[in-house]
Amino acid sequence: MLRVSQNRVMSSLPDAPEITPEELVRAIESGHPLRVLDVRAPAALAGGKIDVVPPEKFINIRGSEILSMGEGVATALPADGPIAVVCGKGNSSRQIVHHLIELGYSARSLRGGMAAWGDAVVSRELQPPAGFDVWIQFDRIAKGGLGYLVGSAGKALVVDPPRKWQAFADLARERGLEIVGVADTHVHADYISGAPLMAKSLRIPYYLHPADGILPYDGTPGTIPFTALSDGQRVPVGSAELVVEHTPGHTEGSVCYRAGDDAVLTGDFVFIRSIGRPDLGGKAAEWTPVLWKSLERARAAWKEGITIYPAHYASDAERETDRSVGHAWGSLDNEPLRIQNESEFVSWVMGKIGASPDAYRKIKAVNLGLLQVWEMEAQELETGKNACALG
Repeated sequence: MLRVSQNRVMSSLPDAPEITPEELVRAIESGHPLRVLDVRAPAALAGGKIDVVPPEKFINIRGSEILSMGEGVATALPADGPIAVVCGKGNSSRQIVHHLIELGYSARSLRGGMAAWGDAVVSRELQPPAGFDVWIQFDRIAKGGLGYLVGSAGKALVVDPPRKWQAFADLARERGLEIVGVADTHVHADYISGAPLMAKSLRIPYYLHPADGILPYDGTPGTIPFTALSDGQRVPVGSAELVVEHTPGHTEGSVCYRAGDDAVLTGDFVFIRSIGRPDLGGKAAEWTPVLWKSLERARAAWKEGITIYPAHYASDAERETDRSVGHAWGSLDNEPLRIQNESEFVSWVMGKIGASPDAYRKIKAVNLGLLQVWEMEAQELETGKNACALG
């Protein structure tokens, strides 16, 4: 029997219609009647799937099954609307798209497949706080991760960028902004930060609190150079500034960046419906009381109307009607913030702590320059939603 490789089959096909991950998100959010057909083996879905569509619009059928069904595929996949076809890297989905189009379907292949989906970010313009001209949230849908580009008078600061940070730089250039600094609210455990490489590439400062400059598990010093931050420090952004507030507990060097009484970038300190886990550094008993003190400080200092913008979200329930993630501090639906005493808080935290994802220790080491990984391994380490919140 003659065997023909998939690559050879694909090279013989004309280009398939494609849709980018960002276009897919925009289409779904605008109400487009798009269905998602995932042609990977069902077991692959455990590592992540496209969940921006309602469950009834997500279909999983192996690509080999679709090809073997012929016209009978209509019984499992009615041809009653447009379809985005998804595979691992955007190769086999193109073959399926050609097959479906021949059968009369309207179909497009997701460019880059799930590998591209994992890295894709969608930008959302937010109302800038006083003194700022630009306040943009970047939503990494696959991770539930958020980064920010904030600007004033032609200058910009990037906060919590992902490993692939080019979208931040591209949008800054489109808006006529010069990026003058990049910051992490803390050394992340769930994704590889793009901040150190961005700082090196653009020759700008990388801001980090020095308490996060070591691997918390054993105290090994990191090797990545950074500009050390201190509590109360003011970071200039054009004609505006952000005030650094040291809020340890999730990590020892966790900080927030506050823009007056209007907005605060909280990193993994406070989320919309929870708080950051104090156990990811292996020191839950030590860090939980510290986290309580940081929360007490925020309760005393932050005005009720200040909008918190975190570095993560857990579900669409945390979004606003415009799909952004950010809410007034004084009206958060956040269970741990309602706890009134430290002993009750410690008990609540200890009751919520679960197993730390295996990859997190390795990701911390990468973010401190203590370990190098190839692109494929980086993708594998980052697979799946973040698990940084308690609850």
